[in-house]
Amino acid sequence: MTRVVIVGGAGRMGRSLVACARDAGVEVGAVIASPHSATLGQDAGEMAGVRRLGVPITADLGAAIPGAQVVIDFSRPNVARDHVDQCALARIPLVLGTTGLDAGIETDFERAATRIALLVAANTSLGVTLLADLVARAARALPDRFDVTIVEAHHRGKKDAPSGTALALGRAVEGPAKRAVDYAVVRGGDIVGEHDVRFIGEGEELNLAHRATDRAIFARGALRAAVWLAGRPPGRYSMRDVLGIKSVS
Repeated sequence: MTRVVIVGGAGRMGRSLVACARDAGVEVGAVIASPHSATLGQDAGEMAGVRRLGVPITADLGAAIPGAQVVIDFSRPNVARDHVDQCALARIPLVLGTTGLDAGIETDFERAATRIALLVAANTSLGVTLLADLVARAARALPDRFDVTIVEAHHRGKKDAPSGTALALGRAVEGPAKRAVDYAVVRGGDIVGEHDVRFIGEGEELNLAHRATDRAIFARGALRAAVWLAGRPPGRYSMRDVLGIKSVS
């Protein structure tokens, strides 16, 4: 089994990662939470609502990294840079799913990727990964007179808007030609995640969409990515690589 350290373990994604780990062929080596989290010291398995794992939740990522084959990070934007640096220093591959990152962190990614296998994904859903590929193909096939609007909806507590996934889909639309994209944002209730990419022409519309109804899909995708990333040479990777999707020409 692939031994993984989960960062952001006290959050919804962290709990889901712990709960889904065993079925994904992953051993949870450590679970990291904020130094201020009320979950510190609790058993990670019990916190996630599964069997006891004998893995107490800790705030010490530095101590946990050396025992890992891969780190999965779904924590907070303000600590992401430090986590990338720690993984690069220890030469441990990293799956980074934290969203809301500032543009300047790209320099850190490029530097880290010379030392470790680094996979950064705003959305680790396998379905969204395929959606982005279909969107890119549609954008290249349809003429510019088709307007493009991306409508995204999430739960009321989501901070970043548009979502990281919506922006990634927008980049898939833009391509080298920098095709224009409009965004519409919905925040409400407990919506897990909805993304609609609408190509609107005269007399016709193409709508490519994805609906997430269970947060576990993101955990399963991230765990699959972690297993795939273990042992890879240094470099930048994406969920497209995990699925073996070739770039659109």
